[in-house]
Amino acid sequence: MSVRHERSRPVDRRVRLQGRPVDSYPALPPEAERGSVRRVTVVGEEILSRSCQEVTRFGSPGLSALIDDMFLTMYVADGAGLAANQVDVDLRLFVYDCLDDHGIRHVGHLVNPVLDPPDPGSRRLVDDVEGCLSVPGAGMAVPRTDHAVVRGLDQDGEPVVIEGTGYFARCLQHETDHLLGHTYLDRLSKRDRTEALRQMADRREDVFARRAAKAAGLER
Repeated sequence: MSVRHERSRPVDRRVRLQGRPVDSYPALPPEAERGSVRRVTVVGEEILSRSCQEVTRFGSPGLSALIDDMFLTMYVADGAGLAANQVDVDLRLFVYDCLDDHGIRHVGHLVNPVLDPPDPGSRRLVDDVEGCLSVPGAGMAVPRTDHAVVRGLDQDGEPVVIEGTGYFARCLQHETDHLLGHTYLDRLSKRDRTEALRQMADRREDVFARRAAKAAGLER
């Protein structure tokens, strides 16, 4: 998911790491410091249109390295969230580093995430512009609930429950959708989907150039 730059409320510097409050966290997470940049898949590639496989092996160096790579790739692409199939890996896993509407920063990863169904009595849909690292350069209004709870595991297999409101709730829903084989384009009307693809065609090369320049800057 793309970063939303505009903020309607003052930024609160509190941080929640894996759902738990911490005093601070580096602007570039240590996971990203350890990682390598991977190619981001683009809408139309088959891996983005099917459900991902569950992770069954926990605590492995390979899973830890994948999470590190996903964090760095997300950072280089100016993202707020990134799913494993967006780096061409068929696993149910996503990472995130996202501000909510109160300016609280949420950082972490979720393995085998499941989105809790919203309570019908309190369910509220909000239209807001949404972007996607796999739909480079496009942004369209998408209705999402303003509250989300996602249950899953961490890389060691320990249970994790992440709750989000506002823009962070949108991020959680967006990334969970990816692991079910959906992009936000699937939630658009035919006309809006066509417009999003037109935007991508016009802007994708500029987006790729910015990502390449940021990656090159990290190597210096």
